[in-house]
Amino acid sequence: MARYGMVMDMRTCVGCQACMAACSTENQTPFWSEKFRTHVEDKEQGVFPDVRRVQLPRLCMHCENTPCLSACPTGATHMDKNGIVLVNYDRCIGCYACCIACPYDARYAYDSEDVDKERELYGKNVSHEMPHVDKCTFCVQRLAEKLEPACVATCPTHTRIFGDLDDSKSEVHKLARSGKAQPLNQGLGTSPKVFYIPS
Repeated sequence: MARYGMVMDMRTCVGCQACMAACSTENQTPFWSEKFRTHVEDKEQGVFPDVRRVQLPRLCMHCENTPCLSACPTGATHMDKNGIVLVNYDRCIGCYACCIACPYDARYAYDSEDVDKERELYGKNVSHEMPHVDKCTFCVQRLAEKLEPACVATCPTHTRIFGDLDDSKSEVHKLARSGKAQPLNQGLGTSPKVFYIPS
């Protein structure tokens, strides 16, 4: 059993958005509605005259202490044996309690219009057959085939580093344990499994 996590190296992100394109293709996310499982925020950092732009890659933090899971009234939001927070689409009633509970704004509605558009684009090979709340899954379908998440595999600058946080040989374990990579907003108490190396 693994405990999957990710490290974002903000020193190398160039904001190319290849991660967003790869994720949208792999997971049929509703890019047509400008909804994404992952995105890159263009931020301004510093105070004049020392101001610079930084790229902040964002996605679900797959928290250990999971507010969205606690808020879900049906059990649709759940955590698998590898610590990945998932959604059972059949049980999701679209109440958006998870969206409200998530402090990272990592969830969004895959509504009926999105479902119709997906059918139009992908035909019978759709991933989302009914409205629900969607989120990053670390591409569990790719992990099952021993592949990295699509966003990690496509990143040209090795900004996204994925692996088992409990495997002492993995790069994510070493970066998280060293303190070089830190979670965002540590004061929230969610114990996220996505870490950041500041630029």
